[in-house]
Amino acid sequence: MSGTAEIERMIEALLFAAAEPLGAADLAQRLPEGADVDAGLEALRSLYAGRGVTLAEVAGRWRFQTAPDLAFLMTREREAPRRLSRAAQETLAIVAYHQPVTRAEIDQIRGVQASRGTLDVLLEIGLIRPRGRRRTPGRPVAYATSDAFLEHFGLASLSDLPGVAEMKAAGLLDLDLSADFSIPDPGASRPDETAADDEPTSPQFHTDYLGDDVV
Repeated sequence: MSGTAEIERMIEALLFAAAEPLGAADLAQRLPEGADVDAGLEALRSLYAGRGVTLAEVAGRWRFQTAPDLAFLMTREREAPRRLSRAAQETLAIVAYHQPVTRAEIDQIRGVQASRGTLDVLLEIGLIRPRGRRRTPGRPVAYATSDAFLEHFGLASLSDLPGVAEMKAAGLLDLDLSADFSIPDPGASRPDETAADDEPTSPQFHTDYLGDDVV
């Protein structure tokens, strides 16, 4: 097995070239058998702490990103984010805290019937995803937040969302929630729900070099 320093270099190279955040399992598939991925990631996180680029965990995966205090340097290079309407913001908050939740349940919690376009916008920009169908009449689709939601807000998991009390104070949660309400696990399944047809995809990598056979 390669030495610890070499494993760190390999992980660094993979994360640098990846087009999307990589999980420990993704890294392990490309590293020598028996490589200590977790130790390598922690060593790299310590190495990059305080630098212009840091190693961050988002949605249970890892990526290099600009240090938060230097984000202002990138403002001229970034596209202006798409602003969400208040209805879309409320809908996104409801999905985050009540997931998996159907369109009818979202309307019931908000107290108004939302435009069909509201959910479509959130689906289009990838902040929510179909989570499955309820085993109830009509088999309505249930929605949940996506990994892109966690990545966009810089969250390692849903447990890092603002507390329920804070969201209630902002008027974004149903005031009649049961006493045992807790932050959901996006990977958990419900007995009245069937899985969505999500197909796993392999991580993609940027190629920033030319092979020797290119002329």
